[in-house]
Amino acid sequence: MPAAEAVPALWRLARLDHDRVRGCPVLLYPEGVVLLNESGAAILELCDGHRSVSGIAAELGRRYGADVRGDVAEFLDDLAARELVDVG
Repeated sequence: MPAAEAVPALWRLARLDHDRVRGCPVLLYPEGVVLLNESGAAILELCDGHRSVSGIAAELGRRYGADVRGDVAEFLDDLAARELVDVG
């Protein structure tokens, strides 16, 4: 799991987009695509290289009125394992 103070950023060749055919947000990268739900897209939109994992979780917690720290950390950990997000 990424540390709460880690500052995640998308891999330099990855970008967020919207798939018009499927009608959902996606994370595009040279080798493929990750289909995202609303929550996943919201997390990645906040991965700007300036906010920490705890800052992202706090912002989404305010938006959704829930404790999302574990979900945010787990999601970012999964994408970091696939080298699509740098949590350095």
